[in-house]
Amino acid sequence: MLFLGTHTPKLDDKGRMFLPAKFRERLAGGLVVTRGQEHCLYVFAQSEFERVVQQWQDSPTSSKVVRDYQRIFLSGASDEIPDKQGRITIPTLLRTYAGLSSECTVIGAGNRLEVWDSQAWATYLERQEQAFAEQSEEVVPGLM
Repeated sequence: MLFLGTHTPKLDDKGRMFLPAKFRERLAGGLVVTRGQEHCLYVFAQSEFERVVQQWQDSPTSSKVVRDYQRIFLSGASDEIPDKQGRITIPTLLRTYAGLSSECTVIGAGNRLEVWDSQAWATYLERQEQAFAEQSEEVVPGLM
């Protein structure tokens, strides 16, 4: 399941957001919304989220870094099932974390979607665009 592209749904007064139409069928069976990095939200299909968590179950909990990351990531996680109109409710905790206003940007990020406040996404993209353009070394060896 590969998520791609940029979409700009609105967040209503009740904290509901329409999923981009092209992803609704893939997420109809359930999804998980949680804290992402850089103050965005990650949205995983339920099965992908379970796969990620299973990988952590195999990680040593003796590592403080692993425990800290798991705590932050999982404590904000909310499992959701889209309604018949393709909307999900984003809990207040997560809306606050990501600074979401009514203007949202949803980007496909491979195995997940990311939900950004539109202004925060524009700022992030502006800051990162030059480094992306100037990348002279391979980010993933052998990819390009």
